[in-house]
Amino acid sequence: MADSVTPTEIDAWPVLEYPAVRHNLESGDLVFCSGRYFFSGLIQKVTRSVWSHCGIIYKDPTLNRVFVLESEVMIGVRVVPLSKYLKDYHGRRRAYQGRIVIGRVHPVPEAEKIRRAISFGMDELTKPYDNWEILRILVRTLLGKGRRTRDRKYICSELVQECFRHAGIVFPYVRRSISPDDIWKDERVLSVCRIL
Repeated sequence: MADSVTPTEIDAWPVLEYPAVRHNLESGDLVFCSGRYFFSGLIQKVTRSVWSHCGIIYKDPTLNRVFVLESEVMIGVRVVPLSKYLKDYHGRRRAYQGRIVIGRVHPVPEAEKIRRAISFGMDELTKPYDNWEILRILVRTLLGKGRRTRDRKYICSELVQECFRHAGIVFPYVRRSISPDDIWKDERVLSVCRIL
């Protein structure tokens, strides 16, 4: 993408119906969320970005399902059907409150690289969310002090970064951290469509 985007700009993009775009989604596509929740707002303020969350699409041909591989606050690394975001987010019988945009790395990585990225993420299932990393990012950003520690906990963008790193595709750290916006701004990431 290489450019920031504002909520107003995203709101101007057409929202495509999920059934119409579902068949075009591919494993390795990126999900970018701009939530209207308290914690989403906190992340947006700390990272100075519209994006509050990101994940990776995993399309399972055997089940004919589209999943999001993500690290979710208070839950950790999980796989959830993308349709849950659109209809029954967190079991509340309503859609995710916010915007959802699909992105794709270009050139599109070969299937083996995507398989390695998804496989690494699956191996990390149930690893905890790094609840304190947002605070550490704020300290590093404001004070220019501290460094990222390598542990087995993930915020959403760390999981995406690590999955792709295992496939040989590196999203670089910015300000000693990585946020959904840092991935969005990578020149190799292009938007595919808005689905919410």
